[in-house]
Amino acid sequence: MKVQDVMMRTPASCSPETNLGAAVEILWTRNCGMLPVVDARQKVIGVVTDRDLCVALGTRNKLPGKMTVGEVAKGEVYACRAQDDIHVAMQTMAQYKVRRLPVVDRNGMLEGILSMDNVILHTDVGAWGRGSDLSHEDVIRTLQRIYGPSLPQVVEARTAAIH
Repeated sequence: MKVQDVMMRTPASCSPETNLGAAVEILWTRNCGMLPVVDARQKVIGVVTDRDLCVALGTRNKLPGKMTVGEVAKGEVYACRAQDDIHVAMQTMAQYKVRRLPVVDRNGMLEGILSMDNVILHTDVGAWGRGSDLSHEDVIRTLQRIYGPSLPQVVEARTAAIH
């Protein structure tokens, strides 16, 4: 199964100049939790999540219309391609502890979004009797890695407990 078989093909996005109020409105009306930040050519240059927006709005003491997505977006983008195997994309999600990936073409242009919600709806359990390359074990393992502690944090915790 390929990412293109599972991804959402009509992604919402925003520009770095989008104010936070408008970004929240996009998230609300499109029922999504992450917006790829794109430049004028639709190349993905960052991402902003609902959590990023909430933290910024709650800590910066500015009105939503006075802050831009560019001020709070993460410039580090973890993405996949439509032709990637779904399991490779899930490994990327697990490795970087993200539940959503922008789907980009070879030039970094936005083509869609892959979310764990999309993945779950295409598992053997969620496929309503249709065959699927995704097992519920694949999904559970990925979610455990996304939500579980990363190895460096576990090592640090053990080291702190020893001292």
